[in-house]
Amino acid sequence: MINWNDLQNLHIIRQTKNIIHRWWKVDLLIIDEKNLLNYSAHKEKLLFQNPLTKALFQKEALQDSFFKTLLFIHKQNSQNTGPFLEKWPETGLNLFISPIQSCSHTTGFVVAIGFLMEADSELLSQKVKDVKELWPKMGFSQEWSIQHESFIPHIPPQDKNHFIDLMQLAAKEIADIQNEFIEKKQTINELPKSHNPSYGHMVGKSPVMQKLYNLLDKIKHSHNIILIQGENGTGKELIAKSIHFNSPRKNQAFIIQNCSALNDNLLESELFGHVKGSFTGAYKDKKGLFELADMGTFFLDEVGDTSPSMQVKLLRVIQEGTFFPVGGIETKKVDVRIIAATNKNLKKMVAEGTFREDLYYRLNVINIQVPPLREREEDITFLAEFFINQFSQQVKVFTKKALEKLTKYHWPGNVRELQNEAERLAVFTGNDVYIKEESLSDKIRNKDSDSQVISLLNTSHNGKVMKKAIAQLERQMIAQCLKQEGWNKTKVAKKLGISRAALVSKVKDYKLEKRALKNPLLLRKKTGV
Repeated sequence: MINWNDLQNLHIIRQTKNIIHRWWKVDLLIIDEKNLLNYSAHKEKLLFQNPLTKALFQKEALQDSFFKTLLFIHKQNSQNTGPFLEKWPETGLNLFISPIQSCSHTTGFVVAIGFLMEADSELLSQKVKDVKELWPKMGFSQEWSIQHESFIPHIPPQDKNHFIDLMQLAAKEIADIQNEFIEKKQTINELPKSHNPSYGHMVGKSPVMQKLYNLLDKIKHSHNIILIQGENGTGKELIAKSIHFNSPRKNQAFIIQNCSALNDNLLESELFGHVKGSFTGAYKDKKGLFELADMGTFFLDEVGDTSPSMQVKLLRVIQEGTFFPVGGIETKKVDVRIIAATNKNLKKMVAEGTFREDLYYRLNVINIQVPPLREREEDITFLAEFFINQFSQQVKVFTKKALEKLTKYHWPGNVRELQNEAERLAVFTGNDVYIKEESLSDKIRNKDSDSQVISLLNTSHNGKVMKKAIAQLERQMIAQCLKQEGWNKTKVAKKLGISRAALVSKVKDYKLEKRALKNPLLLRKKTGV
């Protein structure tokens, strides 16, 4: 349920508080049922605008009496769903309480604190006098009483209905948000992860994800080699972890190595280890990752980026379970379950001669194709809500228009891009409960990309429209990221979800060196763009 602190920060509540204080000098307190029982934890967080209310709540005995009065009222009026007027006995002032009704029961209150509501002016004067006579008993001086007399709020008879309407509006707004939050939570709980809880944070109910869950159920007890193929950001590593931690090897090591992150020499040492003195800097024997993964699972990420010579070495250890450390002469043998992943089309690479055919067929025992996010539109809403409630400390709800924009976006970075967007929204929406269309990133909210594509379609007649559009968009994305990250290619590669080696190649192909980007004239001469 939405908590006490979140209630205070709702935009509609802040506005209602300001209006009621500006018109009648009355302070509001919003409190939910849970924190009514534990109000002492929130004493220091109480913020009031009226000097009289502030002073009253600085007296611990009065603060305790207020909450005990409210708790007593809650117990005695549990069936009362309408607003009602009550006394705050120790102060002689009134409390106006508007219950928050959510899911057919009272979940909290909107409370107007410390005011008078008398129709007759003489009766009002007598009431003010009665209130002031109580102040010395509370420990306030006569001088203090004179200074604070003007801060005793009064709601005239002609304003009563308007005041009640504002109170009920605030209570209804909170109830609506609570109901919506409960519905969203139930929806998330109904996701296929609850149907198959062993697959952790894999979220999705689309047919393609259901097919993936069924496949994982079939292979989780096997020891076979698995090849996971899919675009960057689709969650290949998450799938590999799910396979390992549901397999007979779950109590053994799960080792990960990104094959595109290191050059051949470093990668060979990392995978197979080395012996002392095998190269400069090899001061002692070092175990490789294959040895550390013995009896467990080894996840070879971006295996499509390995060189032909490294592919030969991988083939040997995959086929026979044996390898030589760098500089070693003794064969080491391991029992490792291999899970490989790539965003490349290995079959096409085999045909082009850039990937060994024998290694491809050795890896491709069980093939898992991970669908891109654009092919599982039904899951975008669920994923967005799942991530936003992971990153935000308070409840946040997407508006209908915001969700429409999210589902229409193409998501080239897949789930990782959506996760990053949710993290950004959690920060930039601050205390706002609703995430609106205008809070979304420009690329999601605007249709500039569509306009560029339409422009290309209208001006191109050479049969290479799509290829040209993709290349142009890719070049723009890389150039923008290079500038943002100060030409740090490692950071740019991570941000774009590609390997550093792939980024370096694209920078070279698109002539995006730092000097060229700083000199547009030089760039036009080089590329003709």
